[in-house]
Amino acid sequence: MEHVYLGRQPIIDKKEDLYAYEILYRDNHKKSNITDGRYASAAVINNVLNKFGTQALLGTHKAFVKIDQKFLMNDIIFSIPKEFFIFSILDTIEMNERVIERVQQLFAKEYILCINDTTLTEEHLQKYKPILKELSYFKVNFQEEIHSNIKDLIGELKSHNIKVIGTRIEDNIYYDLAKSSGCDLFQGYFLAKPNIMENAKYDPTQLNILKLYNLLMQDTNIDEITKEFEKNHALTIQLLQFINSGYFNFRNTISSIHHVLTLVGRIHLSQWLMLMVYSKSVSKSDGVSPLILMAKSRTELMEGLLKAVEPKAKSNALGEAYFVGVLSLIDAIFGVELADVLEKLHISDEVKDALLKNKGILGELYVLVREIESFNTKSITDFTLKHKIDPIVIKNLILDSIESVNSFENSLKP
Repeated sequence: MEHVYLGRQPIIDKKEDLYAYEILYRDNHKKSNITDGRYASAAVINNVLNKFGTQALLGTHKAFVKIDQKFLMNDIIFSIPKEFFIFSILDTIEMNERVIERVQQLFAKEYILCINDTTLTEEHLQKYKPILKELSYFKVNFQEEIHSNIKDLIGELKSHNIKVIGTRIEDNIYYDLAKSSGCDLFQGYFLAKPNIMENAKYDPTQLNILKLYNLLMQDTNIDEITKEFEKNHALTIQLLQFINSGYFNFRNTISSIHHVLTLVGRIHLSQWLMLMVYSKSVSKSDGVSPLILMAKSRTELMEGLLKAVEPKAKSNALGEAYFVGVLSLIDAIFGVELADVLEKLHISDEVKDALLKNKGILGELYVLVREIESFNTKSITDFTLKHKIDPIVIKNLILDSIESVNSFENSLKP
């Protein structure tokens, strides 16, 4: 039986805020993505619109969707609502008169157009010259050869009011190169990889969060914990705003940290507190960082996968699965080695072994979560066969996590 997986990869702006998503599509038999197959683009768009829904899959963001020449030239393209999608035209498409005319028709109808991952050279720039004024975005693949005049070429694109997206940005070296070359937007999971700094020091807010976390996880008096929270005004306001946002669906409005601790409990509050490390209240940006959304996604997947593998898993085991997810990106926030951060936290050896050694069932699930992010459907299939899980269970977990992340993102917005 064929099972189709949908995924999404974030595209961020210069402030490292979430800007849009690219929608990914793959079945469980082919090592393929949406560039393969005559009807792949149509299948992606149909799934987003009719099966999963734009709100569930995209939230308030637009989606880049790759399209080939057959889809571009099919009149069905005009039936697609332009408010949700950005058509990312594959660079294998020949720029003939018919293609140029179709691009002009789409532009006239206010569709948003992009050139998909390409190596940016003088030759490529010349190829797309007839449609530059119709383009809104241009994706430059930074894993391909980067020419010495890349900055000038990107400058030429930007002179036509085209936003340039650096793609395949997998670490901070490529990120810095893309930024210095003039890119406006960036795509890749480089944010999850810390920029390790020698003699790095935690800022006071981070140290306070670690202190609060450890107080919650130990047998500390509630009044003492409340006083520590109230010393951190920005964090307290953010936490109360989050708790009152409707995400928890409490019957009565919560008015104090003491009330939160009483109703929510130490474990759950410490979990949400660790997520707050990623939030805008402790970052340089006014927006919602993709890191907090990625951490939230990982916690959802870790808990859901553990339930799938061990249906009778108890709350403490699920709590450990949660902490693997939420702590897995903490080094990217602090800019130091993960092992150094974990030493300052009151967590179990099982969580540490999972994060540092991929050991135990939590380690196995953590590996799978990263494979899901990389859209490795073979690994997903191997996992379902090993644990005798219906692939549709994993597919639903992925979609549920996306919906939960969207809801979580909305709860963080002012």
